[in-house]
Amino acid sequence: MTSVETVSALERRLNASIPQETIRSRVSDHLKYLGRNVKISGFRPGKVPAKIVEQFYGAQAWQDALNDALQRSFAEASENNNLRVAGAPQFEVKTKDQNADQVEYSATFEVYPDIVIGDLSGISIERLVYEVTQADVDNTIAKLRKQRATFEKVDRAALAGDRVTIDFTGKLNGETFAGGEAKDLAVVLGAGSMLADFEAAITGMNEGKTKSFDMTFPKDYHGKDIAGKQVNFTVTLHAVEAPHLPEIDSEFAMAVGVADGDVGKLEDEIRNNLTREVSRRLGVRNKDAVMGALLKVTKFDVPKVLLEEEQQDLMRHTVEDLESRGVKTKGMPLDPGIFKERAEKRVKLGLILVELMQKHGLKAKPEQVKAMIEDYAQGFDEAEQIIRWYAAEPKRMLEVENLVVEENVVSWAMGQAKTTDKHAVFDELMGKE
Repeated sequence: MTSVETVSALERRLNASIPQETIRSRVSDHLKYLGRNVKISGFRPGKVPAKIVEQFYGAQAWQDALNDALQRSFAEASENNNLRVAGAPQFEVKTKDQNADQVEYSATFEVYPDIVIGDLSGISIERLVYEVTQADVDNTIAKLRKQRATFEKVDRAALAGDRVTIDFTGKLNGETFAGGEAKDLAVVLGAGSMLADFEAAITGMNEGKTKSFDMTFPKDYHGKDIAGKQVNFTVTLHAVEAPHLPEIDSEFAMAVGVADGDVGKLEDEIRNNLTREVSRRLGVRNKDAVMGALLKVTKFDVPKVLLEEEQQDLMRHTVEDLESRGVKTKGMPLDPGIFKERAEKRVKLGLILVELMQKHGLKAKPEQVKAMIEDYAQGFDEAEQIIRWYAAEPKRMLEVENLVVEENVVSWAMGQAKTTDKHAVFDELMGKE
């Protein structure tokens, strides 16, 4: 007899039994197999008496057979009772007597929530839009020129954009602090490599001059010893060099990757690259807006087991990221709880996407997957090689399919909500995702 109890909103307890003879039969089969293959000192292989095999391996064989029977029984009962099990069950065997006709057990587990997508018709969503302009192309070329600027020595005061060579000493309470001293340091004024107040104090200085000034570090400065404190700097300027920008010609075009030096092709490539990147960033921002709306209107409990798994996954990725940056994480205390909010959001969105995909036919179509890969590959010199790289690994293809599903959900949701277009600001869009 099988019964299912409701323990809490998502927790269930299954009570069932397994015929003891089923377990005995599996134990017997396993011991016979071992008898033919096991090696026990004093006996030839295949000639070990059954009682000796049972003596050595009987308890383990029984436990293995019981575990296997529990899993099979639970899977069958779950299917018969239409239970959508989330995570692995916790078994409790209630019958300890191996001579009993039935082995009674209980299995405690969680089920997936019933998800009802909320009404989006009353929700307002701003859809960011943007079209790349000639000014964007020109500005990008200007940045490329600055990156390839050469510097020539000049006999005048330092201006923004100049490269200066300096010595400096910084003192806190009359003592040089850690990191507060440098010799022959090259600084491009306005590039942001130094604090703005420090660069402002240098601007206007001439070669051979020395200047002392006080400066207060920001309260959130990474150097805790000087964060928020006033220090005194003494700076000696050794050289002022003005930037010389390269001409926009074939030599410049070749330097930035256009093989034949065609300036027209350079502009076309920049426009195409900007268009792809703008589209990608618009997609990220608009997807975030849609996902936020879906979370707002769709409420349900998350299975604890899924939440814990996601927290562990996020923690593992964080550790891997830190290690890749050279941070030693061994012994570093990391509490999975700090990832709880983010993990819950990810789990909920994953369940919502599956529900929408199944209910509204938003699965990724082969032509959509192909188009997404081809579009991504256009950003590489060997586009065909990138396309083959994706096709060669099912896991990579699945990742693209998931991205397509997300795009389909965004399109569907924006069709349901009150959607208005908002013109994005280029610098803000490209500055962060």
